[in-house]
Amino acid sequence: MASMSKLTRRESFAALTAVSALAPLGAAVSSPVKAMRGAFMILSTPYTQSGEVDWEDLAREAAFVARCGAQGTVWPQGSSGVAFLTKRERMRGMELLAKSTQGKDIVLALGVQGKNTSEMLEYARRADELAPDALIAMPPVSGKSQEDYREYFRALGRLTQRPVIIQTSGGARDLAPSVELIVELAKEFPHLGYIKEESNPLVERMLDEVRQRPPIRSVFGANFAQGWLYEMRLGLDGVITGNAMYADLMAAMWRLHEQGKRDEVRDVFGKFLLMRNLSQQVPGTDLYIMKKRGVFKTTVSRREDGKTVQAKFTPETIAEIEFRYAALKPYLTAE
Repeated sequence: MASMSKLTRRESFAALTAVSALAPLGAAVSSPVKAMRGAFMILSTPYTQSGEVDWEDLAREAAFVARCGAQGTVWPQGSSGVAFLTKRERMRGMELLAKSTQGKDIVLALGVQGKNTSEMLEYARRADELAPDALIAMPPVSGKSQEDYREYFRALGRLTQRPVIIQTSGGARDLAPSVELIVELAKEFPHLGYIKEESNPLVERMLDEVRQRPPIRSVFGANFAQGWLYEMRLGLDGVITGNAMYADLMAAMWRLHEQGKRDEVRDVFGKFLLMRNLSQQVPGTDLYIMKKRGVFKTTVSRREDGKTVQAKFTPETIAEIEFRYAALKPYLTAE
């Protein structure tokens, strides 16, 4: 596997500096709103062999995503294993990323979801003080109705003036925020007009949201970008996905789409799907790629019970990963 030397010395130094400088930033002066379009990468949370969050690798991952040309960085969300992180870890990670992405031409969206409004507001206050470009929140798992969701997101809309991405999944079981509710919220709070859509009926909801711009400002797909080819052609504004290990590939697809090179986008997307398919067949494939590309030191993940899992690979699975990965190389600018 590749060594950690794949990042430049300057980026490695920046990552280490961010880790060591975790003092609160304090409220910052608002900066112009960056374009909320393109490939937004949800960072995977890296772990040491002992199961602690590897803060050095998290900063290195953020630097890697920026170097790949992605338009956005997001943390912590579902693909970050946010449910397995402690409050202290979430707060520390937000501070680290606010410092390590400061001054970079990439959107930073900090995840502030909580099980209820009170918990969400605690994360949101701290995130807002750190002056990211945007906030993102799942609905509350404690919600029992659209009215509960309305009050939760209205509270967030009152707290911040930054763009807020409403994620439609992750709340109460079988209860997604309705499109009507999101449109209503966007009319009341224009900075709430950003959506990460991943609830059924998926395409129907996406088309409805796209038709309602304004007040809707941006509609993003998700679901590990498995439907992104169709979603780009439907007119969505990008994708928010846990594919940081392929950040340059995601950025390349968005660039080709913007250039109107539809056949090439289709070809690249097909190669990407071969990797996504393999990640379902071979657990840990994404972490293998993170380590191969010199971003993570380990292939350790955290389970719901707090224990850790070390991904293991046979010679046969490694050969298959490498075989499929080879097809991506023309589009991997960070190699």
